[in-house]
Amino acid sequence: MFGVTILNRAFLLIILGAGLWGTIGWYVKNLYAYGFTPMEVVTLRVWSAATLLMLFLVITSPEKLKLTSFSDLKYFIGTGVFSIVFFNFCMFTAIDLSTIPIATALLYTGPAFVTVLSFLLFQEPFTKPKLSALLITIVGSALVVGLVPLNLNTFQLGSILFGLGSGFGYALYSIFSKFALEKYTSISITAYTFIVAAVSLLPFFPYQEKISLLMDPSVLFYAIGLGFLPTAFAYIIYTYGLNQTEASKASILTTVEPVVATLIGIFVFQEAFSLVQMLGMACIIGAVIIIQMNPRPAKTAGISDIDHDISEQNQL
Repeated sequence: MFGVTILNRAFLLIILGAGLWGTIGWYVKNLYAYGFTPMEVVTLRVWSAATLLMLFLVITSPEKLKLTSFSDLKYFIGTGVFSIVFFNFCMFTAIDLSTIPIATALLYTGPAFVTVLSFLLFQEPFTKPKLSALLITIVGSALVVGLVPLNLNTFQLGSILFGLGSGFGYALYSIFSKFALEKYTSISITAYTFIVAAVSLLPFFPYQEKISLLMDPSVLFYAIGLGFLPTAFAYIIYTYGLNQTEASKASILTTVEPVVATLIGIFVFQEAFSLVQMLGMACIIGAVIIIQMNPRPAKTAGISDIDHDISEQNQL
C-alpha cells in the first residue's frame, strides 16, 4: 500500500509538472501584448529560470553546481545555446505566427527527431516501432498544419518551419546532454544549461528600451512566472516524481502538456483548432507513446541513459 501511495504521488507530480509546461504559451502571449519580441521573451525565460535554479541548488545541493572541468562547458553550450535558445526562439515565434496548439503540436515532433539523430550519430537501431512512430508523426504534423487536407487558409509556411525548428532544437538537448550525463546529474545539466543560455543572451537584450517595461509589476509577474512555474518549479517536481517511477511511464504522462496548451489556446485566447488538427495532435502524441513503450535494447544504451533524458527534455 505504501509503495502504491508513493507511485500515485509520483504520477501526480509528473502530471502537475507537465500541466505547468503546457501553460508556457499563456505567459508568452501576455508578454507579447506588452511589446516583447520572441527573442526577448526567450531571454526573460532563461534568465529568470537560471536565477531560480541556481538559488534552489545553492540552498539544497550546492555540490551539484560544481563544474568538474572547465572544458565541460562545451556540453552546456550545446544544450544551452544550440538547443534551449534555438528551440525556445522557434517555439515562441511559431506561437506568434500561428497558435499555441499548433506550435505545441510541432514541438512534440522532437522525439521523432531524436530517433533519427540517434540513428545517424550513435548507430542506434531503427526498429519497426520507431519507424511507425516516425511515419505517424509525419502524418500528424501534416494534419496539424493543414497540409492534409490542403487548407490554404491555415497553411503558413513560416509557422511550420519555426514549429519544426523547435522540435529539432528540442531533440538536440538529448543529443548534447547524452555526453554530459556521464559526469553530471540531470538537474545540474539543466541549471548549467540555463546559466549558459542566459549569459549568451545577455549582450542582445535591449535593456535601455525595455527597462521601463521591466519595472511594470505585471511584466515582472509574467517574466518571473515564466521562469518559475512552467520552468524551474515544473522541472523540480517532475524530477522528484521521475525518481520514483520509470522514465518511459513518466514520458507518457507528460503528454498532458499539449492537451493543456491546446485548451489554453482555444478557451483563453479563442484560437481556432479544428477536429482534423486535433486528430493530427493525437497522432503526434501517440507516436511519442509508441517510442517510449518500445525502449532501445540494453546494448545500445551504452554511453549514457538517453531514454531517461528524453523523458526529461519537455520541461525545458
